[in-house]
This record gives sequence, structure tokens and C-alpha cells, in this order.
Amino acid sequence: MVDRHKLPMRLWLSGTWITLFVAAALFAPFIAPHDPLAQDLLYTNLPPVWISGSEPGYYFGTDSLGRDVLSRLIYGARIALVVAVIAGGGACLIGSVLGLFAGFFRGWTDVLISRVVDIWMAFPPVLFAILLIAVLGTGLHSVIIAIIVIDWTRFCRVIRAEAMQQSRMEYVESALVVGRGRFGTMLVEVLPNIIPAIGVLLSLEMGIAVIVEAILSFVNLSLSSDDATWGGMIAEGRTVIYHAWWILVFPLVALFLTVLSFSQFGEGLKERFDPVLK
Repeated sequence: MVDRHKLPMRLWLSGTWITLFVAAALFAPFIAPHDPLAQDLLYTNLPPVWISGSEPGYYFGTDSLGRDVLSRLIYGARIALVVAVIAGGGACLIGSVLGLFAGFFRGWTDVLISRVVDIWMAFPPVLFAILLIAVLGTGLHSVIIAIIVIDWTRFCRVIRAEAMQQSRMEYVESALVVGRGRFGTMLVEVLPNIIPAIGVLLSLEMGIAVIVEAILSFVNLSLSSDDATWGGMIAEGRTVIYHAWWILVFPLVALFLTVLSFSQFGEGLKERFDPVLK
């Protein structure tokens, strides 16, 4: 039995961080204290302001090229948000539509879509992503396409099961008996009842998209190393961890909290709307 009283706290905490993440991404030009690409070799590896040897205005310190870590962290949130929204939304749209058709109409439609999903999921996701980027070329658009192409199956399988369960309900049979067409019944009767499941999956997928982009940036398969990405900052910070730990720690914390918040927000929505848990 789920303790309903704990759900608002989980949703509130995760929702608060997601709100801060989105606000930082949207208003980055106004809140970032410095140009994230501006280099100043006189200010290399400066520590955060609360450590001796820091400089005013560089709150989270600087990296090995004198670039402001806080500004790069804020602009990195923009890249993460773009990937989360576009890649997560694209995978959600394709997978949910196919899963809805497969689960409701069943028959040859279900067989065809299910076989495609089985074949697609036979490929290792990481290797598949690297192969796609090798074909498409590096860049943010390639990362987004790779995530969509790989992760639509996650939505398809779950939504198919949900649609199949809903299509057996009495309200669907009643709609068909009174003369409503199958397509109209699917849109009007079935789709609204699986939207909560879609919302949960979308929240989880957005977190996955953020971490996939960070991984690809870490191995220099996303944007160039000069651009402000959390994965690129982590890759740079790894080489100087012993004398400039802040370059690694701050993007790691931001990435961890963002992915965790999307995950917990999705789990909270699931517990809040899942009729079985209710």
C-alpha cells in the first residue's frame, strides 16, 4: 500500500529542481555572470568564491582556460533542456502512436508493430547510438535523432499494453455498440485513459535523454568540446580533478539532480495516478 501523504513531498522536491533547471535554461543570457565561451588565461583554475584564492564574480571558479564554471553550467542546462524536450517528445510521439494502434486494433497491426519493436530492441542501445552518430555526423541534431530512433520502443511496448488493457473494458464495448467507429473510440475513449501513463514515461525519458547527451558529450560525439555541455565539462574536469575538483563536481551534481528529479517526478506521477496503486 502506497503512503499517499509522502507523494506531495516527492513531487514538490523534484518539481522544484526541474523548475529551476528550466528557468536557468530559458533565462541563461540574463542570469549567467559571464560569457560561457570567454577565455582568460590569467584566471585559469580559480577556486569557488568560498575558497582562498578566488576572484570576485567567479562564484563557482573557472576551468583550465579561464572560463566561468557557473556560466558554462547554466548554458549547459540549455543544451540538456533542448535534448530532453525534443528527443523525449519525439520518442514519446512515435512510440505512443504506434503502441496505441497496436494495442487497440490488435491483429496484423499488432503483429507487425511488435515484430519491428523486437528487432529494434535486439540492437545494443549504446552501440546503436554511436553507429547512428557515425552515419549522421556529430552534432546536437544527431544526438536528438539517435535518442528518438532508439527510445521510441520504450513507449511503444508500455502504451501497447495499456491500450490493450483499456480496449477490453466495458466502456469501449459500449461505445462500439452505440455505433461509434473504432478509430473514434480509440481517440475519445481509450487515449484519455492512457495519457497519465504517457506522462510518466515522458518524464522518465526526459531524464534518460539528458544523461545520454551527457555521455555522448563526454566522448566528444555531441557538440564540440568548446561548447558548454555538462558532459564536456565532466570530461575536462576528470583530467584536473586533483587540483581543480570544482570543474568536475558541479556539472556532476547538476546532472545527477536533474536526472534524479525527472525520475522521481515520473515515479510520483505514477503513484499519484496509477489506479492499481490507488
